[in-house]
Amino acid sequence: MFDIKWIRDNPEVFDAGLKKRGLAPEAARLIALDDMRRSHIAKLQDAQERRNAASKEIGKFKASGDEDGARKVIDEVAELKSFIQEGEEQERELIAGLNRALSEIPNLPMDDVPVGEDEDANVERHRFGTPPALKAPKEHFEIGEALGLMDFETAAKLSGSRFVLLKGALARLERALAAFMLDLHTKEHGYQETLPPFMVRDHVLFGTGQLPKFEDDQFVTNTEHWLIPTAEVPLTNLVREEIVAEDELPMRVTAWTPCFRAEAGAAGRDTRGMIRQHQFSKVELVSITTPEQSAAELERMLGCAEEVLKRLELPYRVMTLSTGDMGFAARKTYDIEVWLPGQDTFREISSCSVCGDFQARRMNGRYRPADGGAPRFLHTLNGSGVAVGRAMIAVLENYLQDDGSVAIPSVLRPYFGGEATITTESR
Repeated sequence: MFDIKWIRDNPEVFDAGLKKRGLAPEAARLIALDDMRRSHIAKLQDAQERRNAASKEIGKFKASGDEDGARKVIDEVAELKSFIQEGEEQERELIAGLNRALSEIPNLPMDDVPVGEDEDANVERHRFGTPPALKAPKEHFEIGEALGLMDFETAAKLSGSRFVLLKGALARLERALAAFMLDLHTKEHGYQETLPPFMVRDHVLFGTGQLPKFEDDQFVTNTEHWLIPTAEVPLTNLVREEIVAEDELPMRVTAWTPCFRAEAGAAGRDTRGMIRQHQFSKVELVSITTPEQSAAELERMLGCAEEVLKRLELPYRVMTLSTGDMGFAARKTYDIEVWLPGQDTFREISSCSVCGDFQARRMNGRYRPADGGAPRFLHTLNGSGVAVGRAMIAVLENYLQDDGSVAIPSVLRPYFGGEATITTESR
């Protein structure tokens, strides 16, 4: 969310940033809404000043015995009171209208973000590893079903499409992947493990930018709770309406959670398998920093997420997303795409984004500078460290053996009691 004062002072810069995202200019419209608000407030202030002055005049008229004069001023004060009461309600409506307009505009990209309409304009940053030479690559659902440990039919009976039932060693593999990621990020990368609520209120989703613009992508309960689409939502909101001391920054937190997404715009896409589901799990990374720390923190976060795939020995590439492919709240995003032999392509497994003060303004999250100055808005960052289900997909497809079994990556074997493979006998 943006500061209207900054937009008034920098309308050309604001519209230029929107243009990079392929959006029409908005500065003039927003400034006009703000002008209406400011003009109305000025009228209210004039009315309040006149009411105060008139109230004093009543006493003077009565003291002099001029009842007619007093009556006229009393009538005027009554009219002013009515005007002010109605005007205060109108003021609230004008403020709400301006804030609503501001809340629906995406963040502005950083200067070094490639400009383009969509993913075709993304720029490859670097690669790691070499795709395995498999005799007969298969997609993860073919492998999982052949092992008898991945059941979409039963899941559909229970919940409908875009769900899966994992059994035995594959259920254990998901648990092992999550535990490995949490152990890595907490023991070596300095993140604090957190277990947040999986349901949140409206204002929490507003704070991170999912509401109001992306309401259709969310699941809501009959208690007016929303199921979290990512742990970014509760973790970032930990600093909601807080003032943090600068010496506590950067704050780094991580969490494993289930994630729930309606996939409203995904009709016909990835209908088979686990790539795009209504429920999946993810280990999330969130950092809260000062403005001066955030650029370096993005690079650090990317390295933390990459380390997961390096230790799993999975080939991947890192892409810098274009202005047309970035998320709503992001100023800059790196996507990590893991190699999937069954699809013969790279697929996203992590996104690491810096959001500047965009989310902090929506949450009113601030910090107090060490020099004692006025509180300033925090900067927020989030990244998948990484998506657990997609990591499982990558392990199944990259570690497939000629006999249909799946080798367990060496870093995961301690979570399997030293077992080295998953076979049809694994339970």
